Amino acid sequence: MGSFSIWHWLIVLVIVLLVFGTKKLRNIGQDLGGAVKGFKDGLKEGDSKADAPAQPSQQIPGGQTIEGEIKEKTKS
Repeated sequence: MGSFSIWHWLIVLVIVLLVFGTKKLRNIGQDLGGAVKGFKDGLKEGDSKADAPAQPSQQIPGGQTIEGEIKEKTKS
């Protein structure tokens, strides 16, 4: 019983289809695919932030330091 043949996998697949139905399995597949895509996008975003140069800090009178990003307003 160490290895499953193709017939064992087909029987398991038929049982899973009967228990859950195709609609439920399609929803699970879409959710899993969306989660994987979100994870990959998060990794790419993290890499691009790590590669970006550090934002310069700005000194204002009084000895305080302001750090952050400057966002431009865009017209809609």
